Amino acid sequence: MTATRNPSPTSAIAAARWSRSSRQILQAVLAVLLGLGAGLAVTWVAGENPWRVLKVLANGAFGSRYDLGMTLFYATPLIFTGLSVAVAFQAGLFNIGAEGQLTLGALAAAVVGAVWPGVWAPLAPLVAGLAALVAGTAWGAIPGWLRARRGSHEVINTIMLNFVAAGLASYVALYLLKNPDSQNPETRPIGPGYTIAQFGAFGGAPVSAALPLAITAAALVWILMWRTVLGFELRAVGQNEAAARAAGIEPGRLRIIALSLAGGLAGLVGVGEVLGNAGKFKVGFSPEYGFIGIAVALLGRNQPAGVVAAALLFGALHKGSAELDLETEHVTRELSLVLQALVILSVSAEGLWSWLQRSAAPYASDPYGKP
Repeated sequence: MTATRNPSPTSAIAAARWSRSSRQILQAVLAVLLGLGAGLAVTWVAGENPWRVLKVLANGAFGSRYDLGMTLFYATPLIFTGLSVAVAFQAGLFNIGAEGQLTLGALAAAVVGAVWPGVWAPLAPLVAGLAALVAGTAWGAIPGWLRARRGSHEVINTIMLNFVAAGLASYVALYLLKNPDSQNPETRPIGPGYTIAQFGAFGGAPVSAALPLAITAAALVWILMWRTVLGFELRAVGQNEAAARAAGIEPGRLRIIALSLAGGLAGLVGVGEVLGNAGKFKVGFSPEYGFIGIAVALLGRNQPAGVVAAALLFGALHKGSAELDLETEHVTRELSLVLQALVILSVSAEGLWSWLQRSAAPYASDPYGKP
């Protein structure tokens, strides 16, 4: 007789993990399709042909090299802010302060470039990028320290710090480093050595080295969270603080680290905006990248690869919807906000997905539904 070999515990755990990941991916894809379908149904009620609206969105986002480049340009800061929110989520924290953190990061890069315009060209972008990283990290560490040492909730702290960051940035741009050649609220231009080249393959779209930097950041976050002891400790605190504390892990220290990392990732938005696009800090440059990053992290299931995919989707919606004002009669670019909201509602409808999973469970073992 041939002995039946039972699967090893390691292979069983790997299979269970793969099954869970597959379900999460399938759920995210279905949620996107459901949200888009509901949004297109709204356009039908408004008097537009949903198929035509979908074609306008797709053509506006991917119809040419320039359109594709603008989609990637919009997606780049969303990757940074989505990763920022996702890292905090993994540690059981809710970072609503990415908007303030990216504002301080962009401001720091612009201040360095304007105050020291003569820094050697190959070194200058690294110095400005490091300044953006440090500024965002410091701004994220403040609510982390307040949560760890004073028990103040990070949601309230990060919301308040967003307003503080906006006020500080406005003061610097209007009074300390105001651009004398412009009536707009912006700082003086950075030195020429600080600018990073844009890729010429996208027809003039401002796609720069910030895009591969964002992809690299996503890869590094995955390595940190799933291949290092620190990442394990962060996830342990986020999943079960009592068990983590019993295992000798100090949650307060890790909360400070988590929000510091989150702030640094959001601060890197300044690399693409200041060094790769505007060449200066402009007050109000962000169309709420920090808040959209929350939706990106939710749709991406707080996984780096999922965050990149979700950022590309939201970037495509943002770029494609710009064509709706010209190509449709009853629908405007605000449709992208409706689509984003419906997609997030679909992702967060845990009751719906649990019901679907329970309904499909009998058919998983018996295709005829027999017990």
